[in-house]
Amino acid sequence: MARPVLQVIVGTTRQQRKGIAVARWVEQAAREHGGFDVELVDLAEVALPIFDEPNHPRLGQYVHQHTRDWSATVSRADAFVVVTPEYNHSFPAAVKNALDHLFVEWADKPVGLASYGGVSAGQRAATALKPVLVSMRMVPVVEGIAVPFFAQHIDEGGVFQPTDQLAGSATAMLDELQRLSTALRPLRTGQA
Repeated sequence: MARPVLQVIVGTTRQQRKGIAVARWVEQAAREHGGFDVELVDLAEVALPIFDEPNHPRLGQYVHQHTRDWSATVSRADAFVVVTPEYNHSFPAAVKNALDHLFVEWADKPVGLASYGGVSAGQRAATALKPVLVSMRMVPVVEGIAVPFFAQHIDEGGVFQPTDQLAGSATAMLDELQRLSTALRPLRTGQA
């Protein structure tokens, strides 16, 4: 059986963003974990417009090529990690827009959250995001990563330097994503 595909979704799209360093660390941690084929999906590169499909995403009747391409990307995945900053006590609009473009493609897939920010470590963003994920029939894992004062962990070369606690959080989250992606596979393949 092939390894599950884990997509690490970069939730910030701002120019000169520092959060990309957190996402690259999560990507590297997932590769080192060894339980997944890992893809980094950068929403800045995906560059979806504000949701503009005429039909409800549940129908899968996509008119625009950018949505068909996004559908193909998300359909490949068996699990996700959303790496999100906290903007004004919530998650970025780019994350909500990316989720809203699709529906069926997200279903029955586990998702971990890696949040970052200042003193709150992005936890208000993670808390706001969970009900959205559940409404899309995704399965948020309890284990997650929360990085307080994240800029202090980025060295002069732009590389994120995790503490032992953050590395342990990543391992715990990845272990659970691997377990659930296997357990949910029959639902995704219609064999349940």
